[in-house]
Amino acid sequence: MEINDYPLRLALALLLGAAIGAERQWRQRMAGLRTNALVALGACCFTVFGLVTPGDASPTRVAAQVVTGIGFLGAGVIMREGLNIRGLNTAATLWCAAAVGVFCGAGAYLLALAATGLIIGANLGLRPLVRLIDRQPDAGSEVEHAYRISVTCKASKEAHIRALLVQAIAGGEVRLRRLDSEDLADPASTAERVVITAELASSGRAEALLEAIVGRLSLEGSVTRAGWAEAGGGTQAH
Repeated sequence: MEINDYPLRLALALLLGAAIGAERQWRQRMAGLRTNALVALGACCFTVFGLVTPGDASPTRVAAQVVTGIGFLGAGVIMREGLNIRGLNTAATLWCAAAVGVFCGAGAYLLALAATGLIIGANLGLRPLVRLIDRQPDAGSEVEHAYRISVTCKASKEAHIRALLVQAIAGGEVRLRRLDSEDLADPASTAERVVITAELASSGRAEALLEAIVGRLSLEGSVTRAGWAEAGGGTQAH
């Protein structure tokens, strides 16, 4: 392959990356036209470098390093907002743009063009299908539910009750998100007491499990009050 062909590969990688990024820019995503263009161009540059290096022409090894490196860039556009994750599609698009750059660097022009068309088509064409699925009833979906367990016990038995609570939670299909203890100020009582509060999350309804956990804890002689509640709901006390 003539050395004069390599600038064409770089230019094509830049153009195809810009085409992919134009859709992202139109959607006002974090990684837009310039980012995708530079990712494709950079991947192409590294691939071409592997080809022009005397005695060490291994574009497949370079491509493997590009795949690893682009993962760090993609992680930078993924953000968590509460229980929601944003930026996954943008990160995947960057990953695909790097693949287009590798195709261009290797001189596989038809594959680069086909991949670009498929990437843009996926981002545009699959959007109505995603909206259609999202409009379906929630009966078959996994909805995140938040619960809170509150236990009042003697301060001397705090460690024991916390251990029982953690053990009971670990045996069920719920996740422990937070566990706190707070001294209970009660001038009318001579015994020191604490309130242990556990915040839980579950992908489905977990009322039966919570009732079993609270029922078990209420059998302890040191526990004076135990209850659970769904976040924002009333407490079910024992």
